Amino acid sequence: MASLDRVKVLVLGDSGVGKSSLVHLLCQNQVLGNPSWTVGCSVDVRVQDYKEGTPEEKTYYIELWDVGGSIGSASSIKSTRAVFYNSVNGIMLVHDLTNKKSSQNLYRWSLEALNKDSSPTGVIVSNGDYDREQFAENPVPLLLIGTKFDQIPENKRNEVLTRTAFLSEDFNAEEINLDCTNPRYLAAGTSNAVKLSRFFDKVRIQTSMPGFTDRKRFNFKSLHYD
Repeated sequence: MASLDRVKVLVLGDSGVGKSSLVHLLCQNQVLGNPSWTVGCSVDVRVQDYKEGTPEEKTYYIELWDVGGSIGSASSIKSTRAVFYNSVNGIMLVHDLTNKKSSQNLYRWSLEALNKDSSPTGVIVSNGDYDREQFAENPVPLLLIGTKFDQIPENKRNEVLTRTAFLSEDFNAEEINLDCTNPRYLAAGTSNAVKLSRFFDKVRIQTSMPGFTDRKRFNFKSLHYD
């Protein structure tokens, strides 16, 4: 049997947003019963079909790298995390829909990964100052994933979805909102499943491209959060 190609996808976001539960659901198609804190990095593998249902269909492996730690970690910890950011083909940015700060921190997580050789102290988060054009030029596919959708009160959902739409526009990426304890959010044929497959197809193309160290550096201004 011929060996299958592999691609590498980072799963980034604050501690506690549900990255491990998401990765387990994506790779095992099961709900993670007792999630624990990720120390360093945990890697799981998903089997995926590239351009499923077309003459170009091809099966390959996706390595999902669940990177632990807080965005506010000491520089030594950030330096340690940097080793996980080499030769990446895609990034999933995960945030807790009930925690606005975790959404804001996605700007800093993306900056840390895309500028792994620099030492930024902050990044723009307001629509007026944030340079969207740089992400429009970014060749690395991004996907925004909001977790704990089930915990948002009905009267707050429009507000939250408006906020995630702005995030999606800023990152030039599609968004998926779900509950990691309910596999139906990623069931075949759903809009979430279609977006996920579309993202993985883009990631598959990145296998012929160099790692982040050879790509354009992002030049964000250094600002603090509101």
